[in-house]
Amino acid sequence: ETDGAVPPPEGALLSLRARYPGSDVAYTGVTLVAVTGGTTKLVPPGVLVEGATEVLLLTRVRRHTGELDVVAEGRALRDLLDGAEYDALLVRHLEAHRTAYRRVTLDLAADPAERALPGSALLERPHSTALLERLFAAGRYHLLSAGGMLPPRLTGLWTGDWDTAWSGAFTTNANLNLQTASAAAAALPEVTEAHAALVHRQLADWRDNARAIFGTRGVVAPSHTDGESGHTYHFSRAYPLHLWTAGADWLLKPLVDHDETYGTRDPRTTAALAEVALFYEDFLTRTDDRGRVVVVPSYSPENRPANAGWGTVNAAMDLSAARHALLTAADRHPEHADRWRALADRLPPHRVNTDGALAEWALPGLADTYDHRHLSHLYGVWPLDEINPYDTPRLAAAAHRALELRGAENDSAHGHLHHALVAARLRDGERVAHALGRVLGGDFFHPSLMSAHYPRRDVYNADAAHALPAVIVEMLVQSTPDRLVLLPALPDTCREGELKGVRTRFGAEVDLAWKADGSATAVLRPARAHRIELRTPSGAEPLDLVAGEDRVARLMTR
Repeated sequence: ETDGAVPPPEGALLSLRARYPGSDVAYTGVTLVAVTGGTTKLVPPGVLVEGATEVLLLTRVRRHTGELDVVAEGRALRDLLDGAEYDALLVRHLEAHRTAYRRVTLDLAADPAERALPGSALLERPHSTALLERLFAAGRYHLLSAGGMLPPRLTGLWTGDWDTAWSGAFTTNANLNLQTASAAAAALPEVTEAHAALVHRQLADWRDNARAIFGTRGVVAPSHTDGESGHTYHFSRAYPLHLWTAGADWLLKPLVDHDETYGTRDPRTTAALAEVALFYEDFLTRTDDRGRVVVVPSYSPENRPANAGWGTVNAAMDLSAARHALLTAADRHPEHADRWRALADRLPPHRVNTDGALAEWALPGLADTYDHRHLSHLYGVWPLDEINPYDTPRLAAAAHRALELRGAENDSAHGHLHHALVAARLRDGERVAHALGRVLGGDFFHPSLMSAHYPRRDVYNADAAHALPAVIVEMLVQSTPDRLVLLPALPDTCREGELKGVRTRFGAEVDLAWKADGSATAVLRPARAHRIELRTPSGAEPLDLVAGEDRVARLMTR
């Protein structure tokens, strides 16, 4: 419901109230419309402003029960304004945002004339490096802005419509992690803290899911949440999301990355990992004729085999999640380590199908469905380190073949950028550039540089805007607790540039600069002593880092 509460000249006051069905809980947005010049009049349910030189909107959203005193909220907004202009109000926010905003910067040596263009004009130049620079900066800004009490929803912090897509909630089986993928490396711990708040406040509900659906101890995460309840509500024959057991590991992975990056172990994450391991202890009780445990029921979001139903056995994502969860929990809980590692060792290996591709279901006989927006089966490549070109080259080649065969289905933005993240881990810069090109050339971005779910700005959605910075980082710098990979997937379109301030999972900041002549320099600023493996296009070498001592590495991009 909307109404104009206070008429000009004091300033128009608008309110929008949303009340949850069957509940006394509501939220109300109150907007003060301050106008300079021209004429303003109330035209219910809005305000008509004509001939003004400036219109300033001050909005505050309150969550409440019962009714909210809209007039009192408007008075508080007027007191906040108190004659100040927009620039004066902005100053209060600049320092807080600027501090986070400048931790990581990207310079792709773009044309200064293009850099001066507004975002709407840059969007008409999809091949411009200035556009990539702008979207990197805007994506981090939008992500920071949307990561407050909770991480970004499917629509970010915003709605984009009166009838918000997906009820403005979270989809956790792909979108949430894709949106927050840059948080650790691109130095936005505030976003990870918001992600942690969502996870830890719902653990009691996750325990209910494990007990009620599977009869086990431990935790099972839902594939959707409104941000309040962590219970599983999506029971469907066509999309049996309640059969997805990989969610807890998938959602805890960013918290593990954060701990590795900053050299601390959040006790809440350590405790949650133990609960995931307990779930697998109770759940993985079926065995095959070789004595390996079987993941049944199993589900690969949101896909199905070409020759079978939705509920399956040994989905690749489930295998990767179980293995990672058990081994990570074992590292943090030495008293249970032997038992959990032994269980992880009994999981079946990934399967390579007759096309030479990593199979989405490890059970022989289940045929792959290639044209799909999700890449759940490549969880072992990104964000896990289970499958990579250095330690598991055969599986990495099969994963690359799976990526080659994967279609875009309905052109969802998250599918393209997920594709790019996996391609970067597999050192395929051409495929990264192609996936980015599908998004940059597909009219996915609004003039605000917020994005849409489909081409031609169809369905307001934050996936592309928030995930794009992670793609840029991953094609230039990748890290594990023991490895640094520089320029693994540099597209030909980015022949020179600088990426500064990237955080690594072994506790060092990295500044990377590369030139069109093929030379490059990386400066490492370690916060703790560690020996790592440095991987570059030129090869591999060990690197000993000493806390507080900068280390310079010179390399060639080709």
